[in-house]
Amino acid sequence: MKSALTVSLAALLAATAAEAQGTRIYRCGNTYTNDAAQAQAQGCKLVEGGNVTVVEGTRVNSQATVRVAAVPSAAPAAQPGQKVDSAEQKARDADARLILEAELRKAESRQAELAREWNNGEPEKMGPEHRNHQKYLDRVAELKAAMARNDSDIAGIRRELARLGGAATASK
Repeated sequence: MKSALTVSLAALLAATAAEAQGTRIYRCGNTYTNDAAQAQAQGCKLVEGGNVTVVEGTRVNSQATVRVAAVPSAAPAAQPGQKVDSAEQKARDADARLILEAELRKAESRQAELAREWNNGEPEKMGPEHRNHQKYLDRVAELKAAMARNDSDIAGIRRELARLGGAATASK
């Protein structure tokens, strides 16, 4: 029983391998096909010598297969070049101002945290920094760079708020 199963399995594998050997692959630009009629219609070239491994990727949807559901909305989406209602623009500006003010508060709290850790240029040494002074110097340099980046972020947010006409609520 076991040998009969092994023989039939071997025969099946040999038949599959022979069938795969007989399959012709055609290259049509950047795509491959094993359909001879399609290859002839598109003028594809037969791939000879060597194995071809094709990994299926995502297919590009054509215009015919793409379906867009029309969703009714309260306000139509603004197309580029169209004017926006003044009330809608004021609402957008108010939202932008609120977001910028929240970002400013977050950046200022981060700056205060960095300043506490900076400790006037002499941060406390941590763990292995007691034995390795270079690690301490590297951390001090990183803190200084982080403070400079955060300071420029705060300045940028304040410029944006000034451009929107909102006064920066927090001071330096």
